[in-house]
Amino acid sequence: MPLPNKRLSLMRRISLTLLPAFAAFAIPGYALAQTPARPPAQSPASPAPAAGPDGVMLVFERFADVYGSRLVAAFDSIPAGRYDYRPTPAQQPVGYIAQHLEDANYALCERFSDLKHPRAGQDSLADTVKARWPKDTLVERLRASLRFCDSALDRAGGLQSAALASSLLAFETDLAEHYSQLATYMRLLGLIPPSALPPKPRTAIALSRAALAKYVGLYRLAPGFELRLTLKGDSLFAQASTGNRPGQLWPESPNDFFVKEADAQVTFKWDARGAVTGLVLHQYGRDRAGAKVH
Repeated sequence: MPLPNKRLSLMRRISLTLLPAFAAFAIPGYALAQTPARPPAQSPASPAPAAGPDGVMLVFERFADVYGSRLVAAFDSIPAGRYDYRPTPAQQPVGYIAQHLEDANYALCERFSDLKHPRAGQDSLADTVKARWPKDTLVERLRASLRFCDSALDRAGGLQSAALASSLLAFETDLAEHYSQLATYMRLLGLIPPSALPPKPRTAIALSRAALAKYVGLYRLAPGFELRLTLKGDSLFAQASTGNRPGQLWPESPNDFFVKEADAQVTFKWDARGAVTGLVLHQYGRDRAGAKVH
């Protein structure tokens, strides 16, 4: 059935407005984990620098964190009574998208490693039946599929083959496309998608330069991915080894810091002697610990 021209035009305008925003904020806009700018051209005699495979995989994991957490937040914020909503008869309702994503996550993430999802009797039910499951069931099953994908990514090792790269891109493109679809539904329902919500308001406190100096150093979150913390004047800055300019860390307490440009926080860890031993980066629903190595 052809889509009404007016409604189709509206949906296209919304999609074209949202997708660049996702690309600008959700993907490179980690603040602490941005991808580097294009390097200058090298002479033929100069070998290209090799990226650490674990660092490369961590970037893929970060992209999955972005869209996975936003998909869960989006489904969570849509009222249960609107899970049968579809903008047009030709499109799938919210509940159908939720169960479809669960199945797609398992199918795609099983390609990353030898980890397999054990199927149960409910998994073989018709999609139209699963689409009518209660909201809480659909959201929890989606969360479980994303946890499975986290484990599969952890077991994948380094990015050593074109087949793995293809599977990773298929998985993350699928998450991004479905988030774009769901965000369009939310706009049509008069709801604000998670990516358009401002970060939680946080209040910075004053810490002396001497107090901030204790945090200066290099923190390794994974081989090939590090955060370097430096002092500029009386302010603490963090820069990821993946590149881009440093971002300022604002103290919320003596141990907890935040970034104003994104929903990202850092908690520092101390030993019994009062020395800083590491940090934990909190972002996109995931906590990543990093040891202080220098």
